[in-house]
This record gives sequence, structure tokens and C-alpha cells, in this order.
Amino acid sequence: MRRRPPRSTDRSPRPPGPRRTRAPLSARHRFRLLVPLVLLAFVASVLLVEGYTTRGFAGDQEGRGGRPATDVPRRVVDGGPIVDTTGDHLRSFRTPDKTVVLTFDDGPDPTWTPRVRAVLDRYRTPGTFFVTGQQTARHPGILRSLIRSGHEIGVHTFSHPDLAERSASDIDRELALTQLALAGAAGVNTSLMRMPYSSTTTALDDASWSVARRLGDKGYVTAFIDQDTNDWRKPGARAIADAATPHPPGRGAVVLLHDAGGDRSQTVEALEILIPRLKAQGYRFATVADVVGSDRLTSPVGTARLWQGRVFVTAVAVSGAAVSVVSVLLLVVGSLVLARCVVLIVLARRHARRHRRRETGPRRTVTRPVSVVVPAYNERLCIPKTLRSLAASDHPVEIIVVDDGSQDDTADLAESLALENVTVVRRPNGGKPSALNTGVLRASHDLVVMLDADTVFAPSTVGRLVQPFADPRVGAVAGNAKVGNRRGLLGRWQHIEYVMGFNLDRRMYDLLHCLPTIPGAVGAFRVEALRDAGMMSADTLAEDTDITMALHRAGWEISYAPDALAWTEAPASLRELWRQRYRWSYGTIQAAWKHRHALLERGPAGRFGRVGLPLLAVFQILTPLLAPLIDILAVYGLVFGNPLTTVLAWSGVLAVQALCAAYAFHLDGESLRPLWALPFQQIVYRQVMYLVLVQACLTAINGYRLPWQRLKRSGDVVLPPQPSTRRT
Repeated sequence: MRRRPPRSTDRSPRPPGPRRTRAPLSARHRFRLLVPLVLLAFVASVLLVEGYTTRGFAGDQEGRGGRPATDVPRRVVDGGPIVDTTGDHLRSFRTPDKTVVLTFDDGPDPTWTPRVRAVLDRYRTPGTFFVTGQQTARHPGILRSLIRSGHEIGVHTFSHPDLAERSASDIDRELALTQLALAGAAGVNTSLMRMPYSSTTTALDDASWSVARRLGDKGYVTAFIDQDTNDWRKPGARAIADAATPHPPGRGAVVLLHDAGGDRSQTVEALEILIPRLKAQGYRFATVADVVGSDRLTSPVGTARLWQGRVFVTAVAVSGAAVSVVSVLLLVVGSLVLARCVVLIVLARRHARRHRRRETGPRRTVTRPVSVVVPAYNERLCIPKTLRSLAASDHPVEIIVVDDGSQDDTADLAESLALENVTVVRRPNGGKPSALNTGVLRASHDLVVMLDADTVFAPSTVGRLVQPFADPRVGAVAGNAKVGNRRGLLGRWQHIEYVMGFNLDRRMYDLLHCLPTIPGAVGAFRVEALRDAGMMSADTLAEDTDITMALHRAGWEISYAPDALAWTEAPASLRELWRQRYRWSYGTIQAAWKHRHALLERGPAGRFGRVGLPLLAVFQILTPLLAPLIDILAVYGLVFGNPLTTVLAWSGVLAVQALCAAYAFHLDGESLRPLWALPFQQIVYRQVMYLVLVQACLTAINGYRLPWQRLKRSGDVVLPPQPSTRRT
């Protein structure tokens, strides 16, 4: 086994020195909390913009008709396809004989509109394009190219709804957003309008006529049609051209075609047939403005309106790009989550089988006494249970309580218990790493077990924890930490996290020989290995992760004993949970950065660096940072997509995680009943962990040295009845 030369054991923490003057901690915390909330708000905003501006339709279908039309004036029904209800007058316009107006709905489309325009330009034929605000905002350059080519632009609403079924405020919103998109895309507005799902004036009913009157009040000239080619049915190019040819011959017509909403290749081919045919028959092509007798129905906008439109179109463009990135990240996160679950189950099963073979086969046993070090600072509520559980151990132990300058009667209480083999060491407050080092230096034995003062051991824990030391290559062993206060929803969520997240992960890391953390609640060390690794360090806030990585780099093996059970006190409030996980996350980032050079080292250090550190970065930093995308896009799908598909997809991810959790509970001999809280954990708990991790990352980037934050203790850890463990 390759080891580094022993380092000096004088690694007492540096006394706090002067620090740079910074903003008050509370203000800095508020700022770091604000940043992730702003990020979430930004993602939600771009999804909202993208959802509203891309929520499309299935293309044009049949026009409305067959409803009562008692209020539609006869001169409108029998009049021409262009209706002007602006002002106090009512006028309709017919297309002159031998005149055809080619109109195109639903664009602009990035594929088909340029092809339609190319045919029209080649034959020097004007077209009238009724565009939607959605498509205009998404493809402003195509709209500008239409205007540069001299084609006419009309409004076809923003999101293509049936206006006859919308309220007046909805109609006004559709028009305003479309005009805003036109202003931002090309600096124009238009007073020409075609209602979605409209047809000929003979198909008007009372509801549609009411909308037409309102459009007139808003200053719009409404265009209906004479002939519908039904090109959206894709009947063939020649059939489309025939349907667009005026009947009887010589009659003028407003013809409906489409340049978006689906595959329009037949429409493009039909234009190649139709335009030469009609020109050969003496027809001329015009715009709606020509029929109305107006110079133009489109006009430039003012500077203020132009910039408002540009901001709107830019927001749509940014949201589109952001959603594309988010979609890719979601695919990555989803793949990682599913792959992780599969890998965890496969490796956990292999680990369980290997552990069973070790337990049932011939093996050397470790029976020599062990020193147990318990660092304590103001732990009067917890220390009696902890020491009594250690004193009841079925393995010979020496118990060293290091009172790290407690301001309560922790040390006196520990001595008053009068337990056998318990030594209380009093020292000034110097931090947990220093207290642990003090305990190790006072230890009488070469194997040292470390646990937090709020942790309770089972009688068999110490004995099972030290058995892997029969292998001389093993420098440290991680035990199986469990939540000892599981009452309440928060306790159940943490219980699920400990069993599923922490201990299932440790099985995988154990097989891969790259365990990143020996939990402070239950871990054992060979004193020689600790000295090789430089003893416990105060360089990071995760001294347990730091020493584990240092042991890897010193060439020692790290093992996991899943049957060495310990019950620790988990935070009982969201505030306390936040503080704990903030410290854990920040400390883990510190430790990973401190030992980053392991990526380039050889032997066990290199194996840890090239396997353990990437796994840590991906599954403990990257994936949790991106995991909320699953929930955000689930909400997006419920609002703007197919709700059933969205629910099924989210439920599928949850089902995979539930399967993983159920298997983890099975391996640990735990009841499956707490898993009813798993869906709520995914909805609420995951978001809290995301915010904590983002705050920790921002703290690390900012370079602020986070002070140690001690949690409030309740002392309500209960040693549960021993489960019928499978000893796996």
C-alpha cells in the first residue's frame, strides 16, 4: 500500500485572526438568498413568456357557420368579403372582376413563408399575409422580408383563438399584443384584420358579427374570403390551384391559403400552377388595400412604440433561447436522475451480497478495545443518552468526552453519570476538529470511534463498526447514520433522505473505493491513518469530508459498515435544517476544492480524484442544482402543454425514485410506511435543498468564510426497537 510520508500531528486550528471588513452577515445572507430566488423568478418568467407566445393551434380548420344570424345586416351577408365598420358607417367591398387577392394565414413560418414569398416575388405578385403575434415575435426577420418585398400585412390575432368565444378584454389583449409584436419586428402597425376560423360573409353568425363590429370600433377593416382552397387538408397542388381559380370565369375573388400551421409544400407547388394560369387568363393580382381603395393599411409606428415592441420581441427571443437551454438541461438532469437510480440499485444489490458473504463466511474478527471520542459543546440535553448508549456497548470501549469550552454544565453532567471507563477532558473552546484531535491524542487504543454528542449507538454498533479493520489496508470505516427524531413531516423527509440518499450512496461509493464522507455521527479511524492524513483539520466546515478525502490521498482504504447503526438528532425546523445543510454544502465544496489535486495523482488518491470527485460534483452539486427544473417544467406543462402527459411524466420520475427508496428501506430493514411522504418531499424539500445549495455555491464563489453554526438541540433522539436487520 502506497502511503505518503507522515505529516506533523500538530494541526491545531489557527486562532481567529483579523478579517476584512464586510457587510453585516444578515444583509449578506439576505443577498445570497435573493439571488436563487431571482434565478427561479427568471426561469419562471421566461417559461411564462415562451409558453404564452408558443402555445399554438392545430392549423386552420373549417370556418364557423350554421348558427343563428338574426343581427347580421343583409348588405353584409350579400356584400363583398371586405367589411369596414369603422366610424359611423358600414361598408363592404367586392373584388373587381378579373382581380384576385391571394391571402395567407397563420404565419410567418420560418420554413414555408420564405418559399411562398419566393414564388410571389418571382412572378411579381403581391400577397396579403395575415400574421399571428406569436409567430411574428418568434420570427421577426421573416416579417421584415415580407414588408421589404412589398407584400401586405394583416392581423390574425396573437394566439389564434376563436374571438367569438372570448371576452372583450381578451380580444383587446390579443390585438394589443399582436400590434406590439408588429412594432417590435418591423416598426409598423396595421388596421387590416382577419378573424381566426372565419370564412365567407354568408357564414357570419351573431357572435362573429358582434366581434366584427368591435374590431371596427378599434379601427380595423375586416377581411373575409370568397374562396377557400382547403389547402390545410393537403388535397394536392392541382386541387388547391383549381379551388383558388375564380368561378365563374372572370369573376374577382379573395382567396384563402396558408403559409404556416403545418406542411405547406402543396401550397407552394399550387402557386407555381395558379399564378401563371391566372395571368394567362388576363387576371391581375392585388392587395386588400387596393380593393378598399386605400393607399395602404399599414403605417410606421412612433419611436416610443417601436422600442416597446423591440423589448417585447427581445423578451420572446430570450425566452425561446432560455427554454431551449432549459430543455437540454432537463434532458441531462432526467437522464442523470434515472441513471443514478438504476446504478444505485444495481450496485447496492451487489454490495449487499458481498456484505452477506463476508458476514457468513470465515473471517478475522476485531476484538481489541476501542477508544470512543465524543466532542461536546453545550450538549447537556443530549450527552446523558449518548454516554449511556456507549456504556451499554457489547464491545470493550474507552469513552473520552472532550468538553470544548461549554457554557453550560455539559462536563459536570457527564461526570455525574459515574459511568465506567468515561473520561471527561475539559478544554477552552477551539472548534470541533481541535476537540477531536485532543480526544485522539488522549486515546489509549489504536482504533478510535468518533460520534457527535447528539447521537445514540446501539449496543452492537461499535463492535460492527470496527470489524473492517481486520484488513490492514483499511484506515477508516463509515457507519450507518439514521434520523433519531422522525416525528413530524420534516423528520420523515430527513429519514427518507438519510436512508435513500446517504446510505444508499455509501454502498455505491464503497464498491467503487471512493467513499467521500465518513459521517461525523458514526465513524471509526485507525490512529496511524489519521496521522498519515494530518489529523482533523479546521480548513473546511466539513471536517468529516475533509479527513475522508485526506485519507484517500494518503493511500488508505475507506470501508462502509451498513449494520453499524447510529441514531442522530436531525433539525426539527426549516430554519435549523437550512443552517445545517448550508454548512454541509459549503463545507463539501470547500473540501472538494481543497483536494482537487487528487484528479492528477496516482494510486488510490488518483482513483478517488477521478471517480469520487466527479461523482460528488455531479450528484451532490450539479444534479441538485438543476433538479428543480423537473418541477418548474412540470408546472409549465400543466399550464401550457398536455396536462395528462405532464402528470404521467412527473409521476414516472417519482415512481423510479420511489422504487429506489423502497429498495433502500428494504436493505436497511426499515418500514416502508414513511414513504407516503416522498411525493411531498419532492415538491417542497427539494426546493429548499436547491436554495441552500445555490446559497452555498454563491458563498464559495464570493470567498466569504462561513462561521460555524451550531444547531439547537432538543435531546429527543430515541433508540428505536432494533429492526430485524438483514445485516447487509
